Amino acid sequence: MADAAQIELLPVAVESDENRAEQSRAQLPTAPENGLVRSLERRRLRAYLALLSGDVAILLGCFYAVSAIYLGTLTDWSRLDSGMLSAYVILPLYLTIALYNGTYSRRALVDWQDTALKALVALALSAALLNLLAFFAKINAELSRVVFVAGLMSVIIPMIAMRVALVRAVRKRLGPTAINRLAIHAGGPAFDVPHAQHIDASEHGLVPDIDDPRALDRLSKYLRNMDEVIVSCSQADRPAWAKVLKGTGISGEVVHQLSRDIGAIDVVHHDAAGFSALKVSTGTLGLRARAAKRIFDIVISGSALLMLSPIMLLVALLIKLEDGGPVMFVQRRMGRGNQFFEILKFRSMRESDADGLRSAAKDDDRITRIGRMIRRTSVDELPQLINVLRGDMSMVGPRPHALGSKAGAKLFWQVDTKYWQRHTLRPGITGLAQVRGYRGATDTEADLSHRLVADLEYMRGWTLWRDVVILVSTLRVLMHDRAF
Repeated sequence: MADAAQIELLPVAVESDENRAEQSRAQLPTAPENGLVRSLERRRLRAYLALLSGDVAILLGCFYAVSAIYLGTLTDWSRLDSGMLSAYVILPLYLTIALYNGTYSRRALVDWQDTALKALVALALSAALLNLLAFFAKINAELSRVVFVAGLMSVIIPMIAMRVALVRAVRKRLGPTAINRLAIHAGGPAFDVPHAQHIDASEHGLVPDIDDPRALDRLSKYLRNMDEVIVSCSQADRPAWAKVLKGTGISGEVVHQLSRDIGAIDVVHHDAAGFSALKVSTGTLGLRARAAKRIFDIVISGSALLMLSPIMLLVALLIKLEDGGPVMFVQRRMGRGNQFFEILKFRSMRESDADGLRSAAKDDDRITRIGRMIRRTSVDELPQLINVLRGDMSMVGPRPHALGSKAGAKLFWQVDTKYWQRHTLRPGITGLAQVRGYRGATDTEADLSHRLVADLEYMRGWTLWRDVVILVSTLRVLMHDRAF
């Protein structure tokens, strides 16, 4: 009887534990959907453009003023071209050098001395190149030496003054560092970094669990709009935090006090705050590369939607007529920075599988007649052009996978922990793995490993031209024997 009583009480105890777990989760602060702070990236971009535009205006304006005074071009416009020839040639040379020597870097927004020095170096090098080009092109006689020298000298003070004013404005509006930095205290050595958001991991329910996509999604909401994140955790938790940070697509550091004590190299030393950290992750693409990729995505996806809209409308009609069910299949997947998003596809199956626990097979009885045709031709993927326009996806990138997808008997991230590194870029409609033929069901762990190798290779060697090549190559594999 005593045994029976214990058995009867066991479900009550389990239910009590579940209730306590639910109550514990309910007590956690709500994860910030839009991030802890506003993004500074667009503001920095506007500051870069203001700095560049200011240089162009100052250089052209000063050369024009000198030309007007010396050559009298205010009353004789016929002499304007000869007076401004030096400016027209030196401007592209200066901008090219300035873009590569860091004149318009992030530091330029908060340190006027650094950007002023680099601007003067770029100006001097462009002047030297102009003289060299003029010598070999034999156009020295067409350049006014007085306008050339006086023009160069006249731009120095306005360029420096403009940088002082811009840095003051940036520091006032964006803060002393012009970046968003997050410090996560997760049980490691205490530290205090200035001009940063500080949060306690346990109080906010932040756990570096790569086996729990929901925990990663929660963390991603705190990391949203951040440029840097620094984590102080126990030695045992450092590998887990490092793996999670590698998939965020932002600069990540894990505090490691021993590296400071022994004076190790290849670490980040925060001398002002008195601590050091091991750098474990960084953004895959810089600002200009991300801007170029995004513009490319918008142009291609927008154009494709316009051209393919008749086909998409016809497919939607056929799906609706076949069984009267919904036209679209919407599924939650993991995107850039380990954040969930809703992927769009034309519905090709009778049964919905929200987590993708069962992969499609060649003779899958869930696939409809229309579904088999659109899957075979990859037409079911076309609604993802909308995902690209919304910013959830890119035209080219690592394919987003369903949360329950398995390779053999293991979940994808259990096969190789480097799997999470795929999420430093926006997922793509197509990618390097797809054009190499790695698509369809993942029956073995090797099926995933091949895709992972291709995805990481793409991320390491990204160029806009490579995206163009992959898109063109995708046309060859739209019809595929594993597209079922």
